[in-house]
Amino acid sequence: MLWGAAGVAVAGFLIALEYAARRYGLPGPITNLTREVIFAPHSGPLLYAGLALMMVVLSWRQRLVSAGVAIGVDVVFLLVRWAVGADMSFGNGALWVVLGWAVIAVTRRTGRERVLLLKGVGLGMLLVAGHKTGDTWLLITSKTRPTVLDPYVATADHALGDPSWLVGQLVDATGPVGAQLLHLVYGQLPLAAALVALYQLRHVARDRRFPGHHLVRTFLVIGLLGPAIYMIFPVVGPVFAYGTGAFGTGGGHWALADLWPDTVPPISTPHAMPFDEITPRNCMPSLHTAWATTLFVHSRKGSRAMRFAGTFWLAATITATLGFGYHYGADVIAGVVFALTIEAAMRSFARGWDRSSVQLVGYGTAVFTALLVSYRCLPEQMAAHPWVFGPLLLLATASVISAYVRTTRSWDPKAAPAPQPEPQSAEPQPGLV
Repeated sequence: MLWGAAGVAVAGFLIALEYAARRYGLPGPITNLTREVIFAPHSGPLLYAGLALMMVVLSWRQRLVSAGVAIGVDVVFLLVRWAVGADMSFGNGALWVVLGWAVIAVTRRTGRERVLLLKGVGLGMLLVAGHKTGDTWLLITSKTRPTVLDPYVATADHALGDPSWLVGQLVDATGPVGAQLLHLVYGQLPLAAALVALYQLRHVARDRRFPGHHLVRTFLVIGLLGPAIYMIFPVVGPVFAYGTGAFGTGGGHWALADLWPDTVPPISTPHAMPFDEITPRNCMPSLHTAWATTLFVHSRKGSRAMRFAGTFWLAATITATLGFGYHYGADVIAGVVFALTIEAAMRSFARGWDRSSVQLVGYGTAVFTALLVSYRCLPEQMAAHPWVFGPLLLLATASVISAYVRTTRSWDPKAAPAPQPEPQSAEPQPGLV
C-alpha cells in the first residue's frame, strides 16, 4: 500500500508538472520521457544507469540477457539513424528493456516476485524521471521568475571572501586540462550516484528485498524539493549575473557588469535585477553540492576505493560549482545544510521517528532557513563585517555537520559484547575424591 501510494503521488506530481510546463509552451517530463522511446535520447548514460539500478532485482543470467537486448536494440536504432542522417544518440534500448520488464512483472509474475520486480522497475524509472523533472523545473523557474536576487547573494558572499572569484581564477590557471576534468566530474554526478547505489543494492537479488534506506531515495527527494527553493530564492550565478561572455558562458547584456572572475563586485545596496527567460534560476541552494554531499555520506560505509571516490567527487564538485561561476559560496554552504537535513529525514523515515530525529531535522531546517533569511535581509551588514559573519556562517554549517555525525552514530546498531564463559568452580565435586 505504501509503494502504491508513493506511485500515485509521483504520477500526480508528474502530471501536474506536465500541465504547468504546457502552460508555458514547453514539453513536460512525461512528454520528454515518452519521446525517448523512439526518438534520439538526450541522456543515454542516464538511461543505462536506470537500467543498471533496475537489474539489481534480477539474476545474473537475466542481467546478461537484459544488457544484451538493450545493446542490440541500440545498435538497430543507431543503424537506422545513420541511414537517415538523424542524430547519433543511444539509450533507447535501455528504456525498452526497463519497460519490457514492467510488462513481464504485470503479466508473468505474481505475489512477492511481482512486487520486487516492479520496485526495481520503479527505481530505474524514477532515476530517469527525476532527471526529466529537474529539467522541466529549471525551465519553469526561468519563465516564472523575471527577476533574480544575485546582488543580494553576491553582497553576502563578501563575508566568505568571494570564493567563486578566487576559485574561478584558480581554475583558469589550470588551463583546459583542469577545466575538462572538472566538467566531467560535474556532468557525470548522476552516473557516480548510480554506481554507489549499485554497491548498496548489490544483495537485493539474493535477499529478495530492498534495504530500508539507500542513496537513490535521498537523491530523488533533493531533486524534487530543491527546485521549490529556486522559486522562492531565484539566483542565476556569478558567471551569468557578473559575466558578459558569449551566450552560454555569461549573461550577455543582462549581466550587471563584466566582473567574473577577475574583479570582485563592489559593495553596494543590493536589488532584484531583471534577467532573461532562458537561464535557470538554479543556484540557491547548490543542488550539485547537496548531491555530492549525499554521495560522500553514503560512500563512507563502502570500500576504501569508494570512500576515496566519494571524497574526490565532493571536493571536485565544489571546485567546479565555484570555479565555473555556477554558484556563490553562500549557495554551497546552504547546499551542505540542505543535503544533511534531507538525508536525516530520509534515514528517520526508514528507521522510525524519535526525539533525536525530530531534533536533528528541525535544527537543520532552522539553520537552512536562517541562512536564506540572512542572505536576503542582512547582506550589507554581512559584507561590512566579514570577520563576524563569515565565521558565523561557517560555524552554523559546521554545527549541522557535527549534529548529523553525532546523532546518526547513535542510531547505528551497537555490537553486542561476546558472552563470557562462566568461571569454573574450584571446589571438588562429589564422587571425584
